[in-house]
Amino acid sequence: MGDILDELQWRGLVAQTTDEDALRRALEDGPITAYCGFDPTAPSLHFGNLVQLVVLRHLQRAGHRVICLVGGSTGLIGDPRPTAERVLKTKEQTAEWVANIRRQVEPFLASAGDNPAVFVDNLDWTAPMSALDFLRDVGKHFRVNQMVRKEAIAARLNSDEGISYTEFSYQLLQALDYLQLYRDYGCTLQTGGNDQWGNLTAGADLIHRVEGESVHLLTTPLLTDSSGEKFGKSEGNAIWLSPQMTSPYAFYQYLLNVEDASVVTLLKVFTDRTREEVAELERQVVQEPFRRAAQRTLAADVTTLVHGAEATAAVQAASEALFGRGDVRSLDARTLRDATAELPGGPVEVGMSVVDALVAVGLVDSRNAARRAIGEGGASVNGEKVLDDARVLGPDDLLHGEVVVLRRGRKALAAGRVARDP
Repeated sequence: MGDILDELQWRGLVAQTTDEDALRRALEDGPITAYCGFDPTAPSLHFGNLVQLVVLRHLQRAGHRVICLVGGSTGLIGDPRPTAERVLKTKEQTAEWVANIRRQVEPFLASAGDNPAVFVDNLDWTAPMSALDFLRDVGKHFRVNQMVRKEAIAARLNSDEGISYTEFSYQLLQALDYLQLYRDYGCTLQTGGNDQWGNLTAGADLIHRVEGESVHLLTTPLLTDSSGEKFGKSEGNAIWLSPQMTSPYAFYQYLLNVEDASVVTLLKVFTDRTREEVAELERQVVQEPFRRAAQRTLAADVTTLVHGAEATAAVQAASEALFGRGDVRSLDARTLRDATAELPGGPVEVGMSVVDALVAVGLVDSRNAARRAIGEGGASVNGEKVLDDARVLGPDDLLHGEVVVLRRGRKALAAGRVARDP
Protein backbone atom coordinates (compact mmCIF):
# COMPACT_ATOMS: atom_id res chain seq x y z
CA MET A 1 0.00 0.00 0.00
CA GLY A 2 2.81 2.38 0.89
CA ASP A 3 4.08 2.92 -2.67
CA ILE A 4 0.70 3.85 -4.19
CA LEU A 5 1.40 7.59 -3.90
CA ASP A 6 4.74 7.13 -5.68
CA GLU A 7 2.95 5.16 -8.38
CA LEU A 8 0.31 7.86 -8.84
CA GLN A 9 3.00 10.54 -8.99
CA TRP A 10 5.03 8.60 -11.57
CA ARG A 11 1.92 8.22 -13.67
CA GLY A 12 1.34 11.98 -13.60
CA LEU A 13 -1.86 11.64 -11.59
CA VAL A 14 -1.03 14.04 -8.75
CA ALA A 15 -1.31 17.84 -9.07
CA GLN A 16 -2.03 18.96 -5.51
CA THR A 17 -2.49 17.38 -2.08
CA THR A 18 -3.41 18.96 1.23
CA ASP A 19 -0.38 17.53 3.05
CA GLU A 20 1.71 15.08 1.06
CA ASP A 21 3.65 13.69 4.02
CA ALA A 22 0.47 13.12 6.05
CA LEU A 23 -1.26 11.51 3.07
CA ARG A 24 1.72 9.25 2.46
CA ARG A 25 1.70 8.09 6.09
CA ALA A 26 -2.06 7.47 5.95
CA LEU A 27 -1.72 5.39 2.80
CA GLU A 28 1.17 3.42 4.30
CA ASP A 29 -0.79 2.75 7.51
CA GLY A 30 -3.98 1.98 5.51
CA PRO A 31 -6.24 0.84 4.20
CA ILE A 32 -8.03 4.17 3.98
CA THR A 33 -11.35 5.03 2.33
CA ALA A 34 -11.33 7.41 -0.65
CA TYR A 35 -14.08 8.83 -2.82
CA CYS A 36 -14.63 10.74 -6.02
CA GLY A 37 -17.87 12.32 -7.19
CA PHE A 38 -19.31 12.53 -10.71
CA ASP A 39 -22.13 14.93 -11.51
CA PRO A 40 -24.71 13.93 -14.16
CA THR A 41 -24.29 17.00 -16.36
CA ALA A 42 -24.73 14.84 -19.49
CA PRO A 43 -26.12 11.38 -20.32
CA SER A 44 -22.56 9.97 -20.24
CA LEU A 45 -19.18 10.58 -18.67
CA HIS A 46 -16.51 11.91 -21.02
CA PHE A 47 -12.83 11.19 -21.60
CA GLY A 48 -11.74 13.65 -18.91
CA ASN A 49 -13.73 11.77 -16.26
CA LEU A 50 -11.73 8.66 -17.07
CA VAL A 51 -8.75 10.13 -15.18
CA GLN A 52 -10.69 9.97 -11.89
CA LEU A 53 -11.88 6.43 -12.54
CA VAL A 54 -8.28 5.39 -13.15
CA VAL A 55 -7.21 6.94 -9.83
CA LEU A 56 -9.94 5.02 -7.98
CA ARG A 57 -8.84 1.80 -9.75
CA HIS A 58 -5.25 2.28 -8.61
CA LEU A 59 -6.32 2.97 -5.03
CA GLN A 60 -8.62 -0.05 -4.93
CA ARG A 61 -5.98 -2.35 -6.39
CA ALA A 62 -3.57 -1.13 -3.72
CA GLY A 63 -6.01 -2.38 -1.09
CA HIS A 64 -7.80 0.86 -0.24
CA ARG A 65 -11.57 1.15 -0.08
CA VAL A 66 -13.13 3.32 -2.77
CA ILE A 67 -16.49 5.06 -3.00
CA CYS A 68 -17.90 6.29 -6.29
CA LEU A 69 -20.50 9.01 -5.79
CA VAL A 70 -22.93 10.01 -8.52
CA GLY A 71 -24.40 13.40 -7.71
CA GLY A 72 -28.16 13.18 -7.87
CA SER A 73 -28.44 16.36 -5.80
CA THR A 74 -25.38 18.30 -6.95
CA GLY A 75 -26.40 17.47 -10.52
CA LEU A 76 -29.67 19.31 -9.93
CA ILE A 77 -27.74 22.44 -8.95
CA GLY A 78 -24.70 22.46 -11.22
CA ASP A 79 -21.06 23.19 -10.52
CA PRO A 80 -20.42 26.90 -11.21
CA ARG A 81 -18.67 27.43 -14.51
CA PRO A 82 -16.34 30.43 -14.82
CA THR A 83 -18.33 31.83 -17.74
CA ALA A 84 -22.09 31.44 -17.39
CA GLU A 85 -24.96 29.93 -15.40
CA ARG A 86 -25.85 26.33 -16.17
CA VAL A 87 -29.28 25.49 -17.52
CA LEU A 88 -31.04 23.49 -14.80
CA LYS A 89 -32.15 20.00 -15.84
CA THR A 90 -35.43 18.48 -14.74
CA LYS A 91 -35.46 16.08 -11.81
CA GLU A 92 -36.56 13.28 -14.13
CA GLN A 93 -33.74 13.89 -16.60
CA THR A 94 -31.17 14.14 -13.82
CA ALA A 95 -32.38 10.85 -12.32
CA GLU A 96 -32.10 9.17 -15.72
CA TRP A 97 -28.55 10.44 -16.18
CA VAL A 98 -27.61 9.34 -12.64
CA ALA A 99 -28.73 5.81 -13.56
CA ASN A 100 -26.77 5.95 -16.84
CA ILE A 101 -23.56 7.02 -15.14
CA ARG A 102 -23.96 4.51 -12.32
CA ARG A 103 -24.13 1.71 -14.90
CA GLN A 104 -21.19 3.22 -16.75
CA VAL A 105 -18.78 3.46 -13.80
CA GLU A 106 -19.48 0.09 -12.21
CA PRO A 107 -17.33 -1.99 -14.61
CA PHE A 108 -14.24 0.11 -13.88
CA LEU A 109 -14.13 -0.90 -10.22
CA ALA A 110 -14.22 -4.32 -8.56
CA SER A 111 -17.70 -4.79 -7.11
CA ALA A 112 -17.10 -8.26 -5.61
CA GLY A 113 -14.48 -9.93 -3.46
CA ASP A 114 -13.01 -8.79 -0.16
CA ASN A 115 -12.81 -5.11 -1.08
CA PRO A 116 -15.81 -4.16 -3.22
CA ALA A 117 -16.35 -0.61 -4.39
CA VAL A 118 -19.22 1.32 -2.83
CA PHE A 119 -21.62 3.30 -5.04
CA VAL A 120 -23.68 6.12 -3.53
CA ASP A 121 -26.02 8.93 -4.62
CA ASN A 122 -25.87 12.15 -2.62
CA LEU A 123 -29.59 12.72 -3.18
CA ASP A 124 -30.15 10.01 -0.55
CA TRP A 125 -28.98 12.27 2.28
CA THR A 126 -29.68 15.68 0.75
CA ALA A 127 -33.33 15.19 -0.24
CA PRO A 128 -34.61 14.50 3.32
CA MET A 129 -32.86 17.60 4.71
CA SER A 130 -34.96 20.74 5.12
CA ALA A 131 -33.66 24.13 4.02
CA LEU A 132 -33.54 25.26 7.65
CA ASP A 133 -31.51 22.21 8.68
CA PHE A 134 -29.14 22.77 5.76
CA LEU A 135 -28.59 26.42 6.67
CA ARG A 136 -28.15 25.67 10.39
CA ASP A 137 -26.06 22.50 10.16
CA VAL A 138 -23.97 23.27 7.09
CA GLY A 139 -24.29 26.91 6.09
CA LYS A 140 -23.25 28.34 9.45
CA HIS A 141 -19.78 26.79 9.09
CA PHE A 142 -18.99 28.75 5.90
CA ARG A 143 -17.77 32.33 5.62
CA VAL A 144 -18.92 34.25 2.57
CA ASN A 145 -15.70 36.27 2.38
CA GLN A 146 -13.81 32.99 1.91
CA MET A 147 -16.34 31.52 -0.51
CA VAL A 148 -16.11 34.46 -2.91
CA ARG A 149 -12.37 33.95 -3.25
CA LYS A 150 -12.86 30.55 -4.89
CA GLU A 151 -11.65 30.81 -8.49
CA ALA A 152 -14.90 30.00 -10.32
CA ILE A 153 -16.97 32.16 -7.96
CA ALA A 154 -14.59 35.11 -8.27
CA ALA A 155 -14.65 34.87 -12.07
CA ARG A 156 -18.43 34.95 -12.14
CA LEU A 157 -18.71 37.82 -9.64
CA ASN A 158 -16.45 39.87 -11.88
CA SER A 159 -18.51 39.12 -15.00
CA ASP A 160 -21.68 40.70 -16.34
CA GLU A 161 -23.41 37.35 -15.82
CA GLY A 162 -22.94 37.32 -12.04
CA ILE A 163 -23.88 34.19 -10.12
CA SER A 164 -27.12 32.89 -8.67
CA TYR A 165 -27.46 31.87 -5.05
CA THR A 166 -28.19 28.36 -6.36
CA GLU A 167 -24.77 27.90 -7.95
CA PHE A 168 -23.07 29.88 -5.18
CA SER A 169 -24.28 27.24 -2.73
CA TYR A 170 -22.88 24.32 -4.76
CA GLN A 171 -19.69 24.05 -2.72
CA LEU A 172 -21.77 23.66 0.46
CA LEU A 173 -23.52 20.64 -1.04
CA GLN A 174 -20.25 19.06 -2.12
CA ALA A 175 -18.75 19.75 1.31
CA LEU A 176 -21.71 18.01 2.88
CA ASP A 177 -20.96 14.93 0.76
CA TYR A 178 -17.48 14.60 2.21
CA LEU A 179 -18.79 15.08 5.76
CA GLN A 180 -21.52 12.47 5.20
CA LEU A 181 -19.06 9.92 3.78
CA TYR A 182 -16.62 10.63 6.58
CA ARG A 183 -19.35 9.86 9.11
CA ASP A 184 -20.85 6.85 7.32
CA TYR A 185 -17.72 5.16 5.94
CA GLY A 186 -14.74 6.77 7.66
CA CYS A 187 -13.76 8.34 4.31
CA THR A 188 -10.61 10.44 4.66
CA LEU A 189 -9.52 11.11 1.07
CA GLN A 190 -11.35 12.91 -1.74
CA THR A 191 -9.97 12.99 -5.27
CA GLY A 192 -10.88 15.18 -8.21
CA GLY A 193 -9.60 17.31 -11.05
CA ASN A 194 -7.34 20.23 -10.23
CA ASP A 195 -10.02 22.68 -11.36
CA GLN A 196 -12.15 21.35 -8.47
CA TRP A 197 -9.66 22.31 -5.76
CA GLY A 198 -11.90 25.03 -4.32
CA ASN A 199 -14.87 22.69 -3.99
CA LEU A 200 -12.71 19.95 -2.50
CA THR A 201 -11.17 22.18 0.16
CA ALA A 202 -14.67 23.22 1.24
CA GLY A 203 -15.36 19.63 2.30
CA ALA A 204 -12.06 19.20 4.14
CA ASP A 205 -12.65 22.50 5.96
CA LEU A 206 -16.18 21.48 6.96
CA ILE A 207 -15.00 18.19 8.45
CA HIS A 208 -12.28 20.02 10.38
CA ARG A 209 -14.79 22.52 11.80
CA VAL A 210 -17.53 20.03 12.64
CA GLU A 211 -15.55 16.93 13.61
CA GLY A 212 -12.21 18.45 14.55
CA GLU A 213 -10.40 16.03 12.23
CA SER A 214 -7.98 16.58 9.35
CA VAL A 215 -8.70 14.73 6.13
CA HIS A 216 -6.94 14.52 2.77
CA LEU A 217 -7.39 15.80 -0.77
CA LEU A 218 -5.68 14.79 -4.00
CA THR A 219 -6.21 16.40 -7.37
CA THR A 220 -5.09 15.32 -10.83
CA PRO A 221 -3.57 17.67 -13.44
CA LEU A 222 -5.53 18.98 -16.37
CA LEU A 223 -4.36 16.99 -19.40
CA THR A 224 -3.55 19.11 -22.44
CA ASP A 225 -1.73 18.56 -25.70
CA SER A 226 1.31 20.49 -26.90
CA SER A 227 -0.91 23.36 -28.11
CA GLY A 228 -2.62 23.66 -24.73
CA GLU A 229 -5.92 22.10 -25.83
CA LYS A 230 -7.70 19.74 -23.44
CA PHE A 231 -7.54 16.06 -24.29
CA GLY A 232 -10.91 14.48 -24.90
CA LYS A 233 -12.14 16.61 -27.77
CA SER A 234 -12.15 15.69 -31.44
CA GLU A 235 -13.00 18.43 -33.94
CA GLY A 236 -14.55 20.37 -31.08
CA ASN A 237 -16.77 17.50 -29.94
CA ALA A 238 -16.35 15.67 -26.65
CA ILE A 239 -15.09 12.09 -26.62
CA TRP A 240 -17.72 10.26 -24.58
CA LEU A 241 -17.38 6.95 -22.74
CA SER A 242 -20.82 5.85 -23.97
CA PRO A 243 -20.58 3.76 -27.17
CA GLN A 244 -23.86 5.33 -28.32
CA MET A 245 -22.38 8.85 -28.13
CA THR A 246 -18.83 8.08 -29.30
CA SER A 247 -18.48 4.77 -31.12
CA PRO A 248 -15.68 2.40 -30.05
CA TYR A 249 -14.19 2.89 -33.52
CA ALA A 250 -14.10 6.70 -33.17
CA PHE A 251 -12.76 6.33 -29.61
CA TYR A 252 -9.96 4.04 -30.84
CA GLN A 253 -9.08 6.30 -33.77
CA TYR A 254 -8.92 9.35 -31.49
CA LEU A 255 -6.26 7.65 -29.36
CA LEU A 256 -4.47 6.21 -32.37
CA ASN A 257 -4.00 9.75 -33.68
CA VAL A 258 -2.52 11.21 -30.48
CA GLU A 259 0.61 13.26 -31.20
CA ASP A 260 4.04 11.84 -30.37
CA ALA A 261 4.67 14.62 -27.85
CA SER A 262 1.73 13.48 -25.67
CA VAL A 263 1.45 9.72 -26.12
CA VAL A 264 3.86 8.71 -23.32
CA THR A 265 2.03 10.96 -20.84
CA LEU A 266 -1.26 9.30 -21.76
CA LEU A 267 0.22 5.81 -21.54
CA LYS A 268 1.24 6.51 -17.96
CA VAL A 269 -2.12 8.00 -17.02
CA PHE A 270 -4.56 5.61 -18.67
CA THR A 271 -2.86 2.22 -18.97
CA ASP A 272 -1.43 -0.35 -16.58
CA ARG A 273 1.83 -0.55 -18.54
CA THR A 274 4.89 -0.91 -16.30
CA ARG A 275 7.75 1.56 -16.13
CA GLU A 276 9.84 -0.77 -18.28
CA GLU A 277 7.12 -1.13 -20.90
CA VAL A 278 6.53 2.63 -21.02
CA ALA A 279 10.28 3.26 -21.32
CA GLU A 280 10.49 0.88 -24.30
CA LEU A 281 7.51 2.52 -26.00
CA GLU A 282 9.05 5.94 -25.36
CA ARG A 283 12.24 4.72 -27.04
CA GLN A 284 10.21 3.64 -30.06
CA VAL A 285 8.52 7.05 -30.25
CA VAL A 286 11.96 8.65 -30.51
CA GLN A 287 13.71 6.10 -32.74
CA GLU A 288 10.86 4.57 -34.77
CA PRO A 289 8.00 7.07 -34.74
CA PHE A 290 6.66 5.82 -38.08
CA ARG A 291 5.63 2.54 -36.43
CA ARG A 292 3.34 4.39 -33.97
CA ALA A 293 3.76 1.52 -31.53
CA ALA A 294 2.98 3.74 -28.53
CA GLN A 295 -0.22 5.03 -30.11
CA ARG A 296 -1.34 1.53 -31.04
CA THR A 297 -0.73 0.33 -27.49
CA LEU A 298 -2.55 3.32 -26.02
CA ALA A 299 -5.53 2.91 -28.34
CA ALA A 300 -5.82 -0.84 -27.70
CA ASP A 301 -5.40 -0.65 -23.92
CA VAL A 302 -7.77 2.26 -23.30
CA THR A 303 -10.44 1.07 -25.73
CA THR A 304 -10.35 -2.31 -23.97
CA LEU A 305 -10.63 -0.59 -20.59
CA VAL A 306 -13.68 1.42 -21.66
CA HIS A 307 -15.42 -0.84 -24.19
CA GLY A 308 -14.00 -4.33 -23.64
CA ALA A 309 -11.68 -6.66 -25.55
CA GLU A 310 -14.33 -7.77 -28.06
CA ALA A 311 -15.05 -4.19 -29.16
CA THR A 312 -11.33 -3.48 -29.44
CA ALA A 313 -10.80 -6.51 -31.67
CA ALA A 314 -13.68 -5.38 -33.88
CA VAL A 315 -12.36 -1.85 -34.32
CA GLN A 316 -8.82 -3.10 -34.98
CA ALA A 317 -10.21 -5.36 -37.68
CA ALA A 318 -12.11 -2.42 -39.14
CA SER A 319 -9.03 -0.21 -39.09
CA GLU A 320 -7.00 -2.93 -40.82
CA ALA A 321 -9.75 -3.50 -43.37
CA LEU A 322 -9.96 0.15 -44.29
CA PHE A 323 -6.32 1.17 -44.09
CA GLY A 324 -4.40 -2.12 -44.22
CA ARG A 325 -4.92 -5.47 -45.86
CA GLY A 326 -7.89 -6.76 -43.91
CA ASP A 327 -11.19 -7.85 -45.43
CA VAL A 328 -13.86 -5.18 -45.21
CA ARG A 329 -16.50 -7.81 -45.96
CA SER A 330 -15.77 -9.53 -42.65
CA LEU A 331 -16.93 -6.58 -40.54
CA ASP A 332 -20.22 -6.75 -38.66
CA ALA A 333 -22.87 -4.14 -39.50
CA ARG A 334 -22.34 -1.94 -36.42
CA THR A 335 -18.55 -1.82 -36.77
CA LEU A 336 -18.77 -1.15 -40.50
CA ARG A 337 -21.26 1.66 -39.90
CA ASP A 338 -19.05 3.22 -37.24
CA ALA A 339 -15.86 2.81 -39.26
CA THR A 340 -17.30 4.46 -42.37
CA ALA A 341 -19.22 7.19 -40.56
CA GLU A 342 -16.31 9.63 -40.74
CA LEU A 343 -15.46 8.90 -44.39
CA PRO A 344 -16.58 11.28 -47.13
CA GLY A 345 -19.27 9.77 -49.30
CA GLY A 346 -22.43 10.05 -51.28
CA PRO A 347 -25.53 8.12 -52.37
CA VAL A 348 -25.24 4.93 -54.44
CA GLU A 349 -27.61 2.20 -55.56
CA VAL A 350 -27.58 -1.25 -57.10
CA GLY A 351 -27.04 -1.02 -60.87
CA MET A 352 -25.02 2.21 -60.66
CA SER A 353 -21.75 2.05 -62.59
CA VAL A 354 -18.55 2.18 -60.56
CA VAL A 355 -17.60 5.17 -62.71
CA ASP A 356 -20.66 7.07 -61.50
CA ALA A 357 -20.18 5.83 -57.94
CA LEU A 358 -16.63 7.21 -57.83
CA VAL A 359 -17.99 10.59 -58.90
CA ALA A 360 -20.96 10.41 -56.50
CA VAL A 361 -18.76 9.88 -53.44
CA GLY A 362 -16.33 12.62 -54.44
CA LEU A 363 -13.23 10.52 -55.13
CA VAL A 364 -12.99 12.00 -58.65
CA ASP A 365 -14.51 15.11 -60.20
CA SER A 366 -15.63 13.63 -63.51
CA ARG A 367 -16.55 10.39 -65.23
CA ASN A 368 -13.45 10.70 -67.42
CA ALA A 369 -11.27 10.94 -64.31
CA ALA A 370 -13.01 7.84 -62.94
CA ARG A 371 -12.29 5.89 -66.12
CA ARG A 372 -8.64 6.94 -65.98
CA ALA A 373 -8.37 5.80 -62.36
CA ILE A 374 -9.85 2.41 -63.28
CA GLY A 375 -7.64 2.10 -66.36
CA GLU A 376 -4.54 2.78 -64.26
CA GLY A 377 -5.56 0.10 -61.76
CA GLY A 378 -6.15 2.69 -59.04
CA ALA A 379 -9.80 2.07 -58.13
CA SER A 380 -11.32 -0.61 -55.93
CA VAL A 381 -14.67 -1.69 -54.53
CA ASN A 382 -14.59 -3.17 -51.02
CA GLY A 383 -10.86 -3.79 -51.40
CA GLU A 384 -11.13 -5.53 -54.78
CA LYS A 385 -9.48 -3.80 -57.72
CA VAL A 386 -11.83 -2.78 -60.53
CA LEU A 387 -10.45 -3.69 -63.97
CA ASP A 388 -13.45 -2.90 -66.20
CA ASP A 389 -14.90 0.62 -66.38
CA ALA A 390 -18.24 -0.92 -67.38
CA ARG A 391 -18.57 -2.66 -64.01
CA VAL A 392 -21.73 -1.88 -62.06
CA LEU A 393 -22.53 -2.23 -58.37
CA GLY A 394 -24.41 -5.44 -57.60
CA PRO A 395 -26.39 -6.40 -54.48
CA ASP A 396 -23.35 -8.22 -53.06
CA ASP A 397 -21.31 -5.00 -53.21
CA LEU A 398 -23.59 -3.30 -50.70
CA LEU A 399 -22.23 -4.60 -47.40
CA HIS A 400 -25.05 -5.38 -44.99
CA GLY A 401 -27.28 -3.84 -47.64
CA GLU A 402 -26.15 -0.31 -46.89
CA VAL A 403 -22.49 0.60 -47.56
CA VAL A 404 -19.88 0.11 -50.27
CA VAL A 405 -16.27 1.13 -49.60
CA LEU A 406 -14.63 2.80 -52.60
CA ARG A 407 -10.96 3.63 -52.96
CA ARG A 408 -8.90 5.66 -55.40
CA GLY A 409 -5.16 5.24 -55.21
CA ARG A 410 -3.61 4.04 -51.97
CA LYS A 411 -5.16 6.43 -49.47
CA ALA A 412 -8.29 8.11 -50.83
CA LEU A 413 -11.32 6.35 -49.31
CA ALA A 414 -15.03 7.08 -49.43
CA ALA A 415 -18.28 5.37 -48.50
CA GLY A 416 -21.16 4.94 -50.89
CA ARG A 417 -24.38 4.76 -48.88
CA VAL A 418 -27.76 3.46 -49.95
CA ALA A 419 -30.48 6.05 -49.52
CA ARG A 420 -33.08 4.88 -47.02
CA ASP A 421 -36.76 5.61 -47.33
CA PRO A 422 -37.83 8.19 -44.71
